[in-house]
Amino acid sequence: MVKKLLFILFLCYTSIGFSQENSIDGLSAAPNPFTNSTKISFSSDANKTIYFTVKNVLGKTVYRKSIQIKSGKNNIPFYKDNLATGMYIYSIQDNKRTISKRFVIR
Repeated sequence: MVKKLLFILFLCYTSIGFSQENSIDGLSAAPNPFTNSTKISFSSDANKTIYFTVKNVLGKTVYRKSIQIKSGKNNIPFYKDNLATGMYIYSIQDNKRTISKRFVIR
């Protein structure tokens, strides 16, 4: 009986922990491909600090910025500045996970 009760408490505790996990969803860049600028859009379910990173196809970081985001829909404008045309990998990183996608500069 005690083992069953402890097991049930364990399951309740772990399900509460997983259900409260903060996450970022719906990462996209528009327009993509772009010439001068694009808008990175995503949703978050909590206010937090994230890192926005852009890497070239060789894996070298060419842009990195710490950004304070809010709960709900967020947009980050990105300007190509002196980056060459080509494919790049952009990512959003919080304290739990990293999400990466690609965009192309024409």
